[in-house]
Amino acid sequence: MRNLKLIISREYLARVRNKTFIVMTFLSPLIFVGMIMLIAYLSMLNSTDQKIIGIHDDTGIFAEEFKDGEQVQYLDLSEKDLQLARTQVLENEYFGLIHISPLNSVSGKPDKIEFFGNETPGFGTIENIEKTISDKLTRKQLIDKGIDVSEIDKARADVSVDIQNFSGEKSSKMSNYIKMFFGGAAGYLLMMFIIIYGNMVMRSVIEEKTNRIIEIIVSSVKPFQLLLGKVLGTSLAGLTQFVVWVVLGSVLLLGLSTFLGIDPMAAQTPATMAMENAGNPKINQLVIDILKLPYASLLSFFVIYFIGGYFLYSSVYAAIGAAVDSETDTQQFMFPVILPLILGIYVGFFSVVENPHGTVSTIFSFIPFTSPIVMLMRIPFGVPWYEILISIIILIGTNFAVLWLSAKIYRVGILMYGKKPSYKELYKWLKY
Repeated sequence: MRNLKLIISREYLARVRNKTFIVMTFLSPLIFVGMIMLIAYLSMLNSTDQKIIGIHDDTGIFAEEFKDGEQVQYLDLSEKDLQLARTQVLENEYFGLIHISPLNSVSGKPDKIEFFGNETPGFGTIENIEKTISDKLTRKQLIDKGIDVSEIDKARADVSVDIQNFSGEKSSKMSNYIKMFFGGAAGYLLMMFIIIYGNMVMRSVIEEKTNRIIEIIVSSVKPFQLLLGKVLGTSLAGLTQFVVWVVLGSVLLLGLSTFLGIDPMAAQTPATMAMENAGNPKINQLVIDILKLPYASLLSFFVIYFIGGYFLYSSVYAAIGAAVDSETDTQQFMFPVILPLILGIYVGFFSVVENPHGTVSTIFSFIPFTSPIVMLMRIPFGVPWYEILISIIILIGTNFAVLWLSAKIYRVGILMYGKKPSYKELYKWLKY
């Protein structure tokens, strides 16, 4: 036990005293907040850049339907020849030109609707052009058939469904997107943690094996204690870095809120107060949905699944590090390790979002190699406590099994040099 404590202490201090670790611990929150500010600033610059788009309308009925906005100004060039209109757009460096050909006498629609430009227009611009022409064409065809369009407009009714549970608690349509965002962010962050710190353990083993230091260490401690100490020490270092990131991120967020003139205490008021004070009901509901997220349970289970998932994968990473002589030789073993993590992310984004309590989502949140990611994505949607308990028990049980198997490979591999092991060879080591 004393040896295990010494190994954990050595691994932990080796990580937290490393210059790269210290720099990244304090620099990462700054980079993250800086990226958000940069994206917001660039988006703001992009939104103030107004584009001019020319319209050459051979039908004479669509040009006036295009309305100027904050980002787009339309210029009617229908009186000119098409070639002259294209030349004018090019010479004046307008963003592009819309050409609408004459109406087909049979279909009643333009044969061609074209956009000329040096750059491909954005999705929103194309969507606006198509909707404008489609709406006008639909109204024209209804009028041609003798239908009173004004009566249709009067009869049109916008419907909004109020969503609430049987206890009267309300939510909004945006609620699922918010839960998806927070759950997805937690799952993706966990995957990155596992990969980063797992590789850290693997490199540490390879380095000690290459320097032959491992031969001296195993003369004093058991290989199993060494493996367990490495995993525990690096895990504690990872948790330390995570706590620092949370604290620094909270301080930066508070500073940013103060700088933008937002009262941080407003976010602490009850949802009902927010509803009463704010003016826009949809924004109010959005704020309430964000405030109602289970932050405490999400953070708590993130730590639990981080420890469980990290232990599981770190044991495998350590076994791979012990089996090879250099980092280059690890490539043949990495794909089976990375695959479940990627699968967890894909299942999370495609199945959990669509149906968080469906069969696929539930099964993958029980499979120990994917459960840390998938379950974290499900938790914001509300998961029964017994499902979380079963998932954690399976994860812990699998941890012991994988740790035992990894220790057997580790025991043989750390003293094996000059041989590239195959999967068949690793299977033999398990029998020793």
